[in-house]
Amino acid sequence: MLTYGQLVSILRSNQSVRIELRCMSGNGRLLSADGFFCSQGLSQDEGDDDSGTDHNAGDSPGTSLQRAERVGDSTLPDVFQTNHLLFYERFKAYQDYMLGDCKTSEVKAFVSDYLEKVVEPCDWQAVWSTEVFDVLVEVMDVHYSELKARVELVVPLRCEARGCELSEEAMRDLLEATQHTVPLHELHVVYDESGDFDQTALAVEHLRFFYKHIWRKWDEEDEDDDFDYFVRCVEPRLRLHYDVLEDRVPAGLVAEYHALLTRCAQNFQEFSNLRNDLGSDSDSELDNVSMVEGLRLCEQMEVLKRKLRIIENPLLRYVLGYKVNSGQQACRAKGLRPTGSRVVHVVSSSMTVAQLTSLMSDKLCPDFSGDEFELQFHSDPLEAVHSCYQGDVVIVCPGHYLVSGSIRIPDSVEVEGFGLTDEVVIEKTGKGDTFVESTAANAKISNLKFIQHDAIEGILCVRQGKLEMENCVLQCETTGVIVRTSAQLSMNMCDLYGSKGAGVEIYPGSVCCLVGNGIHHCKEGVLIKDFADELDTMPRITMVNNVIHNNEGYGVILVKPADSLQERGSVGVHLDVTDYGNSNIRLPLIVVEETPVEVHYATTPELMEGNDAIKQELVATSAKKSRRRRASMQELGLTQVDDNLLSQEMFVCIQGNQFKRNGKGGFGTFQY
Repeated sequence: MLTYGQLVSILRSNQSVRIELRCMSGNGRLLSADGFFCSQGLSQDEGDDDSGTDHNAGDSPGTSLQRAERVGDSTLPDVFQTNHLLFYERFKAYQDYMLGDCKTSEVKAFVSDYLEKVVEPCDWQAVWSTEVFDVLVEVMDVHYSELKARVELVVPLRCEARGCELSEEAMRDLLEATQHTVPLHELHVVYDESGDFDQTALAVEHLRFFYKHIWRKWDEEDEDDDFDYFVRCVEPRLRLHYDVLEDRVPAGLVAEYHALLTRCAQNFQEFSNLRNDLGSDSDSELDNVSMVEGLRLCEQMEVLKRKLRIIENPLLRYVLGYKVNSGQQACRAKGLRPTGSRVVHVVSSSMTVAQLTSLMSDKLCPDFSGDEFELQFHSDPLEAVHSCYQGDVVIVCPGHYLVSGSIRIPDSVEVEGFGLTDEVVIEKTGKGDTFVESTAANAKISNLKFIQHDAIEGILCVRQGKLEMENCVLQCETTGVIVRTSAQLSMNMCDLYGSKGAGVEIYPGSVCCLVGNGIHHCKEGVLIKDFADELDTMPRITMVNNVIHNNEGYGVILVKPADSLQERGSVGVHLDVTDYGNSNIRLPLIVVEETPVEVHYATTPELMEGNDAIKQELVATSAKKSRRRRASMQELGLTQVDDNLLSQEMFVCIQGNQFKRNGKGGFGTFQY
């Protein structure tokens, strides 16, 4: 007579045979042919052996899960190792078995139904783990609808307490107070080699992870209850969790996300307490005040939830994340050296006499022979830059330098390569938010090649101040050059390629001058970020004689809000984009006058090719923002609106750029 496990092994050993097998487990639950519990409405995909948790049902009797061994002289038994599941495993478990296409209001019912079909109802041991203690218990019954289990203490007592001492009598009193019921997600199934409790251990882990990292208390009051909860909430939050684990989200954005979660939880608790205290039919003045306060808290909740959704959504996190990303704190500027001297830092791993002679005659003697200059030698460019004071110069000699940290430039210094660009290479190893980060008032980098691998936020980020780059090569692997709000970048005769995002990201309120560069083989060439907020100003952009080619998407893409709301006080816009050739002229581009005409802007890619199309779209967007600002100021009662204050004197010089073989065209827009 064959056991069930032996029969499954025979069936799996012959891949050419397809047999539909159904049998009943010992407790009457229906089993599928691969040993995973089925439920009505959930089907097994034919030929899919990667469906999340079901792959853990081994080919032979015995567990396929790992043991989580305890360290030290613990008296507690080992438990199953289930907290290292991959993204795909959790994704499939929630999508196919636990939640399906349920609505928010149906989540608890779907979860309890899933647990009822997978979790053993009794006779298994677990470690009940809280912040104060871990204690061994035996599960006598599972209350699936309440997501709780009835447990008994295993004697003799096996317990580990943190910061206190617990006796067997004290634990019994605690269980009596809780009526011997504990939350199911606080139980960790004791390791068993038989494989009988694999599915129980995995199901409890999925429950624990869901209520710790996915579910929010305010979800059940979401107005979008008619939509699929998995698609709307679970998938983006799950992806964000694993993006953070794998260092694909800037540290500043992660910190801001957790801060927003904390604020939202506190806000929701205040709102719930206030709502519970309100009388159902009271018209007292106190209740009226409470209702006003409740409306204020509700509005705050909506703002916080919107910010959370922006970070959770991968696309919006990419294009809008700057609003809530404070970024990594840059190191402080040192200023001038106390002695008043300036230092020339020479970086070289090794140097021949001929190379030293060339360096002296071609660079050091002509440019730095004054008495105020001192000379220091380094083997690491990172060490050299971080040793700089204001006015210092770093000269990097030919070589291939591997650095593990980020190069941060807080002071006004110059970093230049001595030799051909491809001969002076600085390559980053390891992970970090940014490879090169500049916050200096006026810094310059020239004649260097940078190779980036795992920098999350970009190969170069100008957070504030001004940076000039000249004759550099930027070989990206994640994102490219980022110009933050209020920062200035002048990039001339550089070659940038390989970014999985945009080659250059230009933020509102920044100044970006791109002249004679090659930007190619990125997802997007240049990404210009614009937002609906009246306080955001358009960037000042100069793009002259760049060759933007072979990018996956657009050569240049503008991110802007969709025209979803009809604007109050509609106005007409006259645009003048005829001549931007003289870079010394700052032209006022917007003239606003009252008319009853509503303006719409075309976004068809075919109509947006070329330099003129980019200028027209930028100017039109700037005019639209000016109208919104005028309307907001008039709502505040400012009837005498200063047009000079509202109109943005934004100089834009875009000419002579070549757009070749970009996947979606030379220019396009992304509307959110």
